[in-house]
Amino acid sequence: MEACSSPAAVSSLGKTDFLKLQNGSDIRGVAVDGVEGESISLTEAVTEAIAAAFASWLVDKKKPSASSRLKVSIGHDSRISAKSLQDAVSRGIAGAGLDVIQYGLASTPAMFNSTLTDDADIFCPVDGSIMITASHLPFNRNGFKFFTNSGGLGKADIKDILERAANIYNDFTVESLKESEKRAATAVKAVDYMAVYSSDLVSAVRRAAGNTDKPLEGFHIIVDAGNGAGGFFAAKVLEPLGAITSGSQFLDPNGLFPNHIPNPEDKEAMKAITQAVLTNKADLGIIFDTDVDRSAAVDSSGREFNRNRLIALMSAIVLEEHPGTTIVTDSVTSDGLTTFIETKLGGKHHRFKRGYKNVIDEAIRLNSIGNESHLAIETSGHGALKENHWLDDGAYVMVKLLNKLASARASGAGGGSKVLTDLVEGLEEPAVAIELRLKIDQNHSDLKGGSFREYGEAVLKHLEKVIDMDLKLQKAPVNYEGVRVSGHNGWFLLRLSLHDPVLPLNIEAQSTDDAVKLGLVVRAAVNEFHALDTSALDKFVSNS
Repeated sequence: MEACSSPAAVSSLGKTDFLKLQNGSDIRGVAVDGVEGESISLTEAVTEAIAAAFASWLVDKKKPSASSRLKVSIGHDSRISAKSLQDAVSRGIAGAGLDVIQYGLASTPAMFNSTLTDDADIFCPVDGSIMITASHLPFNRNGFKFFTNSGGLGKADIKDILERAANIYNDFTVESLKESEKRAATAVKAVDYMAVYSSDLVSAVRRAAGNTDKPLEGFHIIVDAGNGAGGFFAAKVLEPLGAITSGSQFLDPNGLFPNHIPNPEDKEAMKAITQAVLTNKADLGIIFDTDVDRSAAVDSSGREFNRNRLIALMSAIVLEEHPGTTIVTDSVTSDGLTTFIETKLGGKHHRFKRGYKNVIDEAIRLNSIGNESHLAIETSGHGALKENHWLDDGAYVMVKLLNKLASARASGAGGGSKVLTDLVEGLEEPAVAIELRLKIDQNHSDLKGGSFREYGEAVLKHLEKVIDMDLKLQKAPVNYEGVRVSGHNGWFLLRLSLHDPVLPLNIEAQSTDDAVKLGLVVRAAVNEFHALDTSALDKFVSNS
């Protein structure tokens, strides 16, 4: 939906296509200059309109009485645009007649948590919450995540808010913008909510260790925050529990991310935390993404707990507590993980779609129909537990690991991080695991005026027909996304990206030769789709 100037509007604001800012269940845009070819789309005025739209949406949902004022908490990660956008969000919320509680530097999970905390002294629970973040995206980007006590908002809610925002933006006047600024001056309060959130995490570990005050005393645990919002975890969580945190790195917030991308899936980031653990002879390393809703770990030998291995570890912990429960994951998890969960651990593996909200919502749905699930987790590092209100919380996932360390020590079983390493013994891991991105050229004549989504679906439909005729290959009997096929001592999954004109291809196999055979199957099947850029696949099958 495009908003344009009307005679009463502020003519200098220009045009904005609000719906283009939607990124699934988040809002994302360019907030500052600095990257060639990327113009600013998330201006302060656009931000104010989006915040006012969320306020309007929240009032419609909550239906407050005439005598009560709704409260909205606002937090942000370490991005260089965070403070200016926080002020714009505050004006949008206050201008709509709601109270604003600013938390400053915060984590995404803490923002959701503020809708659940019951403490009038810090104005909790709030009625809604906004996190200003763009996760691990480059420094010039920013965005918003929205929460109520029911959890994160879904795609339909975000579309609704952006449509409202376009209308609000269209109606902005000099007078209305000045009024919002005036209201914000009196409606904004500041609270150190991260202290409350951190204290809750500390209490969770102490409880797991039989209410021991310093259950991690003597453990050497290193944190790598990647200059995002996760630096609090060392001083406010680990140290009160007795852990030694020397050697922790990149704890100070810096929105230019000068050391590495804050992303537990990034090889350089994982290399950095692994090296820190080995150099400092630490027991455990913990790494977070920018806004702390994703995490990963490294044991004392430098073995990484991310992707399938982190899922296996969390599954082992959760299935000890809830035998037989269903573990919900995204679509790109390995066949070896399924065998580990179902054969070694005695659980059920429900492989669903990509997208952390999809995975969490599916776990909630399964519980609603009597299929017990306690863990929803993606290979990206997003993880949510039923015991934690299905909150997508990287810090809480790490707390579950810390609980295991603490409880093992309390029961007399020492050994540092070995207790964690032993839990994933028997997990079969592929020799080769790759992801290739096959881009769809939206301007190619092969699309014949159709959408990239229609074209991608046609590619997948044709691939299915090809697979059905090959006796050496077998389609996954249960599959919720794309085309997943086993054969040649491995598997592949070709799917359509949730948001972009891309067909990601995941291949896992026991040897490079087998991986190439799987790649060649896909290459032959998509050969006639000329709008599909197969250069990455061509390079893999010819150079391997």
